[in-house]
Amino acid sequence: MLAMLTLLFLTLLAHAQLVLPTTLQPNSIFLLAGQSNMSGRGGIAMNNTWDGFVPPECRPNRNILRLTAALAWVTATEPLHKDINVYGADGVGPGMSFANSVLVRDSRLGVVGLVPCAVGGTAIGQWGRGSILYGQLVRRASAAVRGGGKIKGMLWYQGESDTGSLEAAELYKGRLEKFFVDVRSDLKLPLLPIIQVALASGLGPYTEKVREAQLGLKLTNVECVDAKGLQLEPDYVHLTTQAEVQLGKMLADSFLHIY
Repeated sequence: MLAMLTLLFLTLLAHAQLVLPTTLQPNSIFLLAGQSNMSGRGGIAMNNTWDGFVPPECRPNRNILRLTAALAWVTATEPLHKDINVYGADGVGPGMSFANSVLVRDSRLGVVGLVPCAVGGTAIGQWGRGSILYGQLVRRASAAVRGGGKIKGMLWYQGESDTGSLEAAELYKGRLEKFFVDVRSDLKLPLLPIIQVALASGLGPYTEKVREAQLGLKLTNVECVDAKGLQLEPDYVHLTTQAEVQLGKMLADSFLHIY
């Protein structure tokens, strides 16, 4: 009976995703931006609900915090974007796997703060300077450093929504480069490390053209991790839970390479 009650409690806890307040402040802050594969769709079933499974690589760590929509630091738990990407279901993304991986390998980072900003279904044109998404990213980044921490990098995974038309795909590289330059300028971090992800999938026929733009971008301290070949959910667009975990580790490898 006790075992059954314990299992029930753990199941309810996983699905409720309780917010755990903390007095800690992050030392090393990372911005998570882009669209649904960054916000996390791992474990999302066809009925658009999350299965609640949290892999070991994504479990909470007292030294990993998340900035909520209300700009408060709490212990980070999956789904990281639950109060940011409010127009779609969220599951496991790469953020927790990334954070746990970098902490294991470099304790100098101290307490890691993750700043979720990704919104599913968004095109690169919606992230330009002056847009709602851009303004939210800069505001949340500015709020994140008020406790004295420093922004150490931005993880960016976006582009599926730009694969539907030749015009969007052809404009992608220029728009992406300007976005990165503007973010660095407005955050006053001209050499901010940015780890972008080359698409694993797309929503249209020009996926390879967008990938070519991503892989061909040449900016100092901008690295590209290639997600092609990672396992996809049955919709052939979103990464599975284990693929998101793998991607998080790949992002950690790339960041530590230039950090």
